[in-house]
Amino acid sequence: MSRPIKTLLFSTLFPSTARPVHGIFVETRLRELLKTRAVETKVVAPVPWFPFKGDRFGDYGKFAATPRHEERHGVEVFHPRYFLPPRIGMNIAPYALARGALPTIKRIIREGFDFDLIDAHYYYPDGVAAGFIAKKLGKPFVVTARGTDINVLPNYPIPHRLILETAAAASASIGVSRALTDKLAALGAEPEKLKVFRNGVDLMRFYPQPQDVARRQIGIPIAPDKKLMLSVGNLVELKGHHLAIEALTQLPANTRLAIVGKGMERERLEALARRLGVADRVYFAGMIQPDQLKWWYSASDVLVLCSSREGWPNVLLEAMACGTPVVATNVGGIKEMLTQDVGLILAERSSAALVSALKNLFSVPPERQKVRRHAEQFAWDQTSQAQLQLFRQISHA
Repeated sequence: MSRPIKTLLFSTLFPSTARPVHGIFVETRLRELLKTRAVETKVVAPVPWFPFKGDRFGDYGKFAATPRHEERHGVEVFHPRYFLPPRIGMNIAPYALARGALPTIKRIIREGFDFDLIDAHYYYPDGVAAGFIAKKLGKPFVVTARGTDINVLPNYPIPHRLILETAAAASASIGVSRALTDKLAALGAEPEKLKVFRNGVDLMRFYPQPQDVARRQIGIPIAPDKKLMLSVGNLVELKGHHLAIEALTQLPANTRLAIVGKGMERERLEALARRLGVADRVYFAGMIQPDQLKWWYSASDVLVLCSSREGWPNVLLEAMACGTPVVATNVGGIKEMLTQDVGLILAERSSAALVSALKNLFSVPPERQKVRRHAEQFAWDQTSQAQLQLFRQISHA
């Protein structure tokens, strides 16, 4: 039996004890890969330097509270600090990341973990920084694109140039959707280096629960004759929670909306619900731990995702794994995830389009068993095996 491939996962998108759900989709893909027992990994997940801990400092307080070293699910995780000054931060971020992380990575090698390749996630600045580090150490590397890093950041000249230089130097560029690799190709990346490794869904964590039981579990008084919409995501404009609130004004009075997530837009969203006269039909649940989300999906009649941009939104797969149909905007890889018998794609990103789609879906609701079966084709096995094959090719070369 050949020895395991040793990888170093490098990304600012990785959970910690201070931010337990931050970048959890990166950790999930890693944990599924490690189940093959063909890979050994250590994680370097840098965080910006900040001197003061405490909730009053928001995310910066959580950066300060992040431990320098911890173990998560049997994997060593290092959190070196890097200095990111305001205003000019975007352009110098890859250099700051590389400079801050390199001493930790060199120490990892000295202490006996001489890894075969760097597995970087999020193209800018993380992937670019990984490219600098790989060149310094003489290691191959791959970068996974996940959404905004390719859909938005290349609109700026310095990130655009550095992303393309990194794509040329990388052994492979991975997209979590075909839409992302197509965008990379359109930017000028070499098509033969582009791979599509879609995120899967944990079918053991997300599975259907009886709706009446789920509604009691989440603690929201929803009568059996009422419809419950669910919108999950950070409370920021791009997630489109405001469109779901606006849609309530044009939906039957027995329709309710639950919003799961936290963020700076909460007060504005609450004010919008009051102004539109639907505040008593909107429930703000705050942040829900991943292992509790199955109850929220199962309690709902539909998940709505009104984002202005996405890469490969895991919430759609999680909802469908719980048998819950979905309605979503046509962005990123969403059209690669849905078929008409499990959900609907909006004609446009507007509350009017959402109302129309919801009325159609509620008139002929998809069978929840069929929705679950559709999600089962997105199990993690295929993605893990594709990663393993790629890593073997790179390490053998």
